Amino acid sequence: MPTYEYKRKDGTTFEIRQGINDEALTECPETGQPVKRVITGGGGVVYKGDGWYVTDYKNTDRKEAAKREKEQHKNGSAAASKKEENKTSSKNPNAAN
Repeated sequence: MPTYEYKRKDGTTFEIRQGINDEALTECPETGQPVKRVITGGGGVVYKGDGWYVTDYKNTDRKEAAKREKEQHKNGSAAASKKEENKTSSKNPNAAN
């Protein structure tokens, strides 16, 4: 059952729990003053359950891009290692391989 906030004619506010299908109050149940329902920001997001999983949303494009990037990085590192190895062996011709 949601909680609604009402504002009295004198400017004070109060909250009351009402059903969604109930009519909005026109007067304060305590003082009898005229009231208007105030629109508020709401209660926010409530997370229930065990949590979020990768399978909750289809991110196939992101997964494929990450996989390609990882492979490029891996291939780039191997190429850099080979270049470094070639530089070292060309500087020292007597180095044992």
